[in-house]
Amino acid sequence: MKTSDFYYDLPEELIAQTPAVPRDSSRLLVYHRDTKTIEHRIFRDITDYLRSGDVLVVNRTRVLPARLYAHTMSGGNVEILLLKRLELDTWEVLVRPGKKCRPGTKLIVNDELSAEVLSVTETGERHVRFFWEGTFEDVLSRAGSMPLPPYIHEKLSDPERYQTVYARENGSAAAPTAGLHFTPELLERIRAKGVEIAEVLLHVGLGTFRPVKVDDVEKHVMHSEYYEVSEEAAETVNRAKREGRRVICVGTTSVRTLETVADASGLIHAEKGDTSIFLYPPYKMKCVDALITNFHLPESTLLMLVSCLCSREEILHVYEVAVRERYRFFSFGDAMLFL
Repeated sequence: MKTSDFYYDLPEELIAQTPAVPRDSSRLLVYHRDTKTIEHRIFRDITDYLRSGDVLVVNRTRVLPARLYAHTMSGGNVEILLLKRLELDTWEVLVRPGKKCRPGTKLIVNDELSAEVLSVTETGERHVRFFWEGTFEDVLSRAGSMPLPPYIHEKLSDPERYQTVYARENGSAAAPTAGLHFTPELLERIRAKGVEIAEVLLHVGLGTFRPVKVDDVEKHVMHSEYYEVSEEAAETVNRAKREGRRVICVGTTSVRTLETVADASGLIHAEKGDTSIFLYPPYKMKCVDALITNFHLPESTLLMLVSCLCSREEILHVYEVAVRERYRFFSFGDAMLFL
C-alpha cells in the first residue's frame, strides 16, 4: 500500500485557525459504517448516538508549554520543542536550526533555565540536559509557550483552549484534539445517560509533527510514545467487552493505547510503557468499536489509522463530502463520529 493512496485535496481555507466557541458548537459528521450513510450534526448532539452502557475512553494527557526560545553562547537563536522526558533533567527535543546544536552546545533560555546538548539521535532529535532551580514545571510555565501545530498561524489568546477539559497529567507536545470538543456540561449529560468514562494516558510526541516520507506505508517507522492503562480502566473496558457493550474512543491516541494492550479476544491489560504501534489497513481493531476524531492531514498515519475502521475508499469518500460541505479541518476543526 502506497502513502499516496491516502492523499486528498484540501483547500487551505478549510484549515481551522481558531477553536470553536463554545467547544461543543463545532460541527459533527456522523458516518454509519453498516449503511455507509452520512449525517451532518453539531457536536453537542453526540448524545443522540451514545447509549447507556457505552464506555467512552479519553486520554487525560495535558500539553506542556513545550516550545522554548533559546540562544547559544555565541548569540545564535534556537527553537526547542520538548518531546519526551527521559530522566528528571534530560529530555528528547527537536531543535531548529539543528546545525547550531551539536553535542556540547550550551543553550540559554532565560535567567532561570539553560541546557546542554548531550547527543544526536539517528533521526535528528537531540538529548538535552536542563539546568534550573526550584520546580521544573513552574520554570517551564514561565519560559515556555504552547506548541501549536505548524499549520496554525493565528495566535491563541487562551492557552487552555489547546487543552481538553479533562487534561490532568503533563507530558504531551501536542493535544489529543478530538477531546477539545467536550465541555464539562456535555460530559455530565453523557454520564447522566448511563455512559461510563474510562481514562487512559498517552503522551503525544513527535509523530504529530512528522510526515510519512516513504512511498511504501509498511516501511514507515512510527514514533514511540509513553502510555499508561490503569487496572480501573482495564476493568471498565473489559466488563463492557464481555457484556457486548460498545467501547468508543475519543481520538486516535486512545485507539493506539487500547490496541497496544489488547489481546486477540479484544480484552485489554493494565500496563504502562512505550508504544510505537502503527495501525493501517488491513488491520482490524481488536477492542475499539467506534471512534470520535477530527479530520486528519492527507497521507498521515492518523488518516491511515482511521481507515482501519472501514476502508481507505470509504474514508476518502467521507473526506470528499466533508470538503464539499466546508467542514473545518485539523486540530481546531470539526469532528467525526464513526459508528
